[in-house]
Amino acid sequence: MKKIHQVAILILSVALIFGIVMIQYKNQELKRYETSFFDVFDTITVITGYAHSQEEFTKQTKLLQEKLQYYHKLFDIYHTYQGINNIKTINDAAGREAVKVDREIIELLKLGIEMYQKTEGKINIAYGSVLSIWHRYRGEGLLNPQTAKLPPEDLLKEQAEHTTIDKVLMNEKDATVFLEDKEMSLDVGSIGKGYAVQRVAEYAREIGMEHVLFSVGGNVCAVGDKADGTPWRVGIENPNKESAESYVRTVDIKDKSIVTSGNYQRFYEVDGKRYCHIINPDTRMPSDNFPSVSIITEDSGIADALSTALFNMKLEEGMDFVESLSNVEALWILEDGRIYCSNGFKVNEKK
Repeated sequence: MKKIHQVAILILSVALIFGIVMIQYKNQELKRYETSFFDVFDTITVITGYAHSQEEFTKQTKLLQEKLQYYHKLFDIYHTYQGINNIKTINDAAGREAVKVDREIIELLKLGIEMYQKTEGKINIAYGSVLSIWHRYRGEGLLNPQTAKLPPEDLLKEQAEHTTIDKVLMNEKDATVFLEDKEMSLDVGSIGKGYAVQRVAEYAREIGMEHVLFSVGGNVCAVGDKADGTPWRVGIENPNKESAESYVRTVDIKDKSIVTSGNYQRFYEVDGKRYCHIINPDTRMPSDNFPSVSIITEDSGIADALSTALFNMKLEEGMDFVESLSNVEALWILEDGRIYCSNGFKVNEKK
């Protein structure tokens, strides 16, 4: 009996060693490739990954691009597309009728409502009536900086009356959405891109991509690690564009996302003051607590939502909130360059 056990152990050991060797051999065959495009979510997308050939990588990333394009159309608030009922379709039917939608929209809106409740309203996907005003004034200000101005406070206050998230009525069984208030509209900018990145990352695994890094604007998502077994290294962008340093810190991630919200890319100026695109529902004004906040967690959609929510919180409030969550870490960059991190946020030391 003892001899049989020894033989069994020997066989298992050989099998284990063989398996490790085969994995190493397989990964040695993989080569690193990268592609980029600018046709989804109004930002540049960069996909870095490993494949056995350029042809294989191109074929795989084409599928990923098509998936991202689909989500872009689905969550669009400005354009309609043939054969697709998207967020704009829902907004156009506000107060009139329920709209039959793709199940992905139902799941997105469920996430938005969950995040609204979790953050006590610091993000609100039903805030479109106010955000649309800021979109218009920011657009006009960028076209004509000399005449840039802020929206009238009374107009913002009036439109804020049409942002009650309880009036977003969903029928999950029939996959329909109805906006009860005819003056309200959805804007999923705080979660849409992150949700799409998460879904496409999951799809990447389905098509056999085990080592890939997505960067879609401020949303970075890692599927697995690098082919050599080391984690992906991601830089946290320096919001001070006058600095010689492009990144303030780097972090290592594997099977996680890091999402950054900031005031240094999408903004306009009025009388020399910068007004960013992130609007605080409590004040109806652009947030100015700090230039940048980054979230690391396992789900890119949740990371997207939380980065926006934290941008609308004071530092101490945000730190307490993050510490109350599981598997969520955050990093804040202040106007004077100081950096604060939650207890579990691990950054690489600057050399």
